[in-house]
Amino acid sequence: MKNIISRIKKATPIALALLLATSCGFVLDEQPRSFFEPGFFKTEKGVYGGLTSMYAHLRYIYGQAYYYNSCLTGTDEVTYAQSADGNFKDADLSGVGSLTPSSSRTDVLWGAAFPNINTASGIIENAVEAGIASSLIAEARFFRAFDYFLLVQTFGGVPLDLGAGELKFNTTPSRVSTRNTVPEVYTKAIFPDLLIAIEDLPEQPRLTGAVTKTTARLLLSKAYLTYAWWLENPNNIPTYPQCSRVDPDGQQPQWYFQKAYDIATTAIANPGPYALQETYYMVNNGANDRNSEILLYADHTEDSEYYNGGSLNYGSGAAPDNFAGWMMTWNYTNMTSATDEAWTTKINPVQRAATQPLGRPWTRMCPTINVIRDIFVDKTNDSRYDGTFTTVYRANWPKGGTKADFVYNANNLKIYPGDAVLTFLGEEPETAITYPSGQGNSNIGTGTLPGRADFVVSPQGISRVVYPGLWKLGPYRTDNGDGLGQPNAASTRPFNILKFSELYLVAAEAAVKGATTQAGSGARDLVNVLRSRAGKWSFSNAANAAKQEDNSATMVAATPSTITIDYLLDERSREFYGEGYRWFDLVRTQTWKERAGSYEICGTAYGDHTPKTVTREILDFLYLRPIPTGQLEGLEMTAEEKAVYQNPGY
Repeated sequence: MKNIISRIKKATPIALALLLATSCGFVLDEQPRSFFEPGFFKTEKGVYGGLTSMYAHLRYIYGQAYYYNSCLTGTDEVTYAQSADGNFKDADLSGVGSLTPSSSRTDVLWGAAFPNINTASGIIENAVEAGIASSLIAEARFFRAFDYFLLVQTFGGVPLDLGAGELKFNTTPSRVSTRNTVPEVYTKAIFPDLLIAIEDLPEQPRLTGAVTKTTARLLLSKAYLTYAWWLENPNNIPTYPQCSRVDPDGQQPQWYFQKAYDIATTAIANPGPYALQETYYMVNNGANDRNSEILLYADHTEDSEYYNGGSLNYGSGAAPDNFAGWMMTWNYTNMTSATDEAWTTKINPVQRAATQPLGRPWTRMCPTINVIRDIFVDKTNDSRYDGTFTTVYRANWPKGGTKADFVYNANNLKIYPGDAVLTFLGEEPETAITYPSGQGNSNIGTGTLPGRADFVVSPQGISRVVYPGLWKLGPYRTDNGDGLGQPNAASTRPFNILKFSELYLVAAEAAVKGATTQAGSGARDLVNVLRSRAGKWSFSNAANAAKQEDNSATMVAATPSTITIDYLLDERSREFYGEGYRWFDLVRTQTWKERAGSYEICGTAYGDHTPKTVTREILDFLYLRPIPTGQLEGLEMTAEEKAVYQNPGY
């Protein structure tokens, strides 16, 4: 089947007549246009061009590192790292910055979503006259719902009228705007579009990577689940625009929890071409990208800059590049070993390389000690820790041109190319690690254990400057040859957005919230499908070797008999750590303050291995992100009207 990326070429900016004057939309394979006319979407060429732009617009959200930061930094998963600027410190809410309408990087979402929504509306309104298949129009409905779902979770109620009427295609610049309420966004836009999409989308994708019934079912089940929580509002978190938490159709939260469960389990029972990978390692292994578990992704390729949407040789640090993986990559190239026992001549044994365990260092984000120690508790049976992080940094100096058969490393012991230079231990060792008072021989302040040639850091010693990298988002290329490849380029891998595996956790969460379950599909049963898979190993990243081991029985036996929301949030972190889900998970369940109100981390100096407890101030108004300054500046309203338009607290 033809891959969707073969239809996604480098986007041509066009000035769309939309709410946000500074935004741009994208039409691929088409001449530049000042705006779309309705007639354009009455042609097959126009519909295909519009649909192609919808898949391309995902690149401007997913893989965009500053938006990625807004989804993770400040949660229990992630804090800011040593080289962080205000983009990351502001999001941490720990007193080192302040989240404002100007500094919140959710402007990335606002600017990318509304042009796409307008394009979708153009197709939905006009394509029928051209005799366009309903399955193609359903793709537009999916993406309109997709963007509105992201927006309503992030900002609260948002405009359904972009200038031409609610959910109407707009061709005239508009400088006025009215925000709809949260229930209106769900019941007028998201739910109707997805119900039609499920009806009209095919089971098999028209192109590899195109959306299907299963993709739409996952999105609808997530939307039902999120709206049910919103209606229930267990911790009295305020909403905006202000409205009663009453469903316009008169349904109670329990009805929506049940719908979330029913839709998710229907998708599991009718998967189409999708299935769980046999092992967790295979899900995120770059050599196995676009596998059967991935329902939607923002695509890239190493085959062509034209189709990749960016250079194959360097990273611009801006969309549409996929550069999110840089953010949790620390500067491992600062490590040193010696070519002589007296350490008079030092080299950098780990060179920057375009390989999945390494990649380009930016040191902007890092995991908290808590997530390493308390969430990934079982690092022996559960493969997800090994399949998430780079915990062993291996020598590759010959690829950088250094000629040495071996070098001296920890305890003045010899290591060879491919050997471990630094290991992040999974547990605190019985023998205390000897850390230097400063940078030490390793140049990065890492410790030693007797008899080990690799430097070591334990979970309690993880700092803002030296920490396990995020293997699952690391680069993967087949054109490195015998060298280091192009480590400064943005990733040419797709950024995964929706996974088949999430259906199990959505259904389990709905079950915990009281949905009536089917026999054999209770919350514990559903969770254990993923936990059983997590116990199966096919490869060990830490050992850099094949590993055939099945600990699924142990994993299932360790699952508590009663599943709670707290346990599900732990499981979601183990399954999806670092993929951009976390802020939405904590906001949906209203557990952000409880789970992320404090965290532990060591400092920013090499050699600092003393954990400090950091407190965050997570106020209720922060459960909604601010409307971006650029949007407000583009509105022809009085200062008072703009203040009313903005979310409270900002």
